[in-house]
Amino acid sequence: MTVGKYILAIDQGTTSSRAVLFDAFGGVAGMGQKEFRQIYPQPGYVEHDAVQILQTTIYAMRQAVANAGATAGDIAAISITNQRETTVAWDAATGIPVCNAIVWQCRRTAPACERLKAAGLAGYIKDVTGLLIDPYFSGTKMKWILEHVPAARELAKKGRLRFGTIDCWLAYSLSEGRSFVTDVSNASRTMLFDIHRQCWDETLLRELGIPESALPQVVECGQVAGICGADVLGREIPIAGMAGDQHAALFGQCCFEKGMAKNTYGTGCFVLMNTGNEAVKSQGLLTTIAWKLGGKTVYALEGSAFNAGSAIQWLRDELEMIKNPQEADQLAETVEDAGGVSFVPAFTGLGAPYWDMYARGALLGVTRGTRRAHLCRAVLESIALESYDLVKAMEAESGVCLSQLRVDGGASRSRFLMQYQSDILGCRVLRPKCLETTALGSAMMAGLTVGVWESQEELSAVWQEDAAFNPDYPPSRREQDIARWHKAVERSRNWDN
Repeated sequence: MTVGKYILAIDQGTTSSRAVLFDAFGGVAGMGQKEFRQIYPQPGYVEHDAVQILQTTIYAMRQAVANAGATAGDIAAISITNQRETTVAWDAATGIPVCNAIVWQCRRTAPACERLKAAGLAGYIKDVTGLLIDPYFSGTKMKWILEHVPAARELAKKGRLRFGTIDCWLAYSLSEGRSFVTDVSNASRTMLFDIHRQCWDETLLRELGIPESALPQVVECGQVAGICGADVLGREIPIAGMAGDQHAALFGQCCFEKGMAKNTYGTGCFVLMNTGNEAVKSQGLLTTIAWKLGGKTVYALEGSAFNAGSAIQWLRDELEMIKNPQEADQLAETVEDAGGVSFVPAFTGLGAPYWDMYARGALLGVTRGTRRAHLCRAVLESIALESYDLVKAMEAESGVCLSQLRVDGGASRSRFLMQYQSDILGCRVLRPKCLETTALGSAMMAGLTVGVWESQEELSAVWQEDAAFNPDYPPSRREQDIARWHKAVERSRNWDN
């Protein structure tokens, strides 16, 4: 890619659609973003309007290009990274969704998951897909749609039903229906995909009643997966890189070596460790495909906490306690500790290593002396503490003791949170200059595909450190905080059952 040419990375997240225009040096040339509506039909249910996701994505793409003063002719390729597991169902003939998208956070399929466990499928699903049975994943969402949306059943009978995660929905829509594909990283999050044979698993499709004709073709993360229509930006542009957000972030953090790990602080917290060409079997964590490029598959261990940045949004939007995330940071630093308050952000259950779909949020230790600053600090500390659980489970499963953790995502801007994370983990925390690592990772994949970069070694030079946080916490206080956290977690468990 010559100077003046760009890769446009779509970063479609849980609360907003974003687009970032990267230059040949990994620099951000332009950016666009637009939030969209969160739909909560009843407790535990979370939905999105898939059409609104598409509209906000196109808006963000155009805004990023305009903000850079660029044109469509300057763009070498488009990449897509996305909120994973969120499931869209649509009519192949019209391209119109048959219902709202069911979001990864949604808990409505807990009963279906219980039935799968009762049928003795937990071991089979773990061995084949690398996943635990949980409403988090797409398979039971598809089953729910088939059971509860009559239009979906009718379309399935006619062979016109299409299921896809957000990457698939965007590629299909942007290509004007010409591409019905998903990449291996997103496919590995459906609970339907054999991560070893790398194909849809016939047994699981049969068990959940999902027709294979409704599922997309699975492609590598780095290949031309479609062509974005000229109506979007003014000319046709290849879609050349696709990956789920956490896989893209691992790549964007240049965690190319086995044993390297990153934590993304987004709506949730997601720790991924590169395990090389080995799919490491795990009990409490997930085994997933990190990426596939040039015919070579790299696997990862993942620990997921469902609510992190969403807890800060809760302080802002529902409690109206702060005006912005920076205010939470400032308030937290005005007190020496959380005043005995513990917060567990289990709004939609607990992820790894607990996997409790019935856990709910808990605020404990409140006294008459509890102030707003204590609550803000407790919320920020909870994000670091749930990440502690993920990292320690990962170290135990992999046999690798982390000397450093690379971090990204919106909440990683918080100096307080990153220092506390280092203190509670007892290891170095490294924040890169470019926090858009999710978008950057997918852009890198697209860049390798169209010849912008020649190798991963060349990409490693793109990563630059912005700040390093070193542990500076008395061991006794660290142990006390961790013990109080685990006590609070136990209080939150199995609440809504």
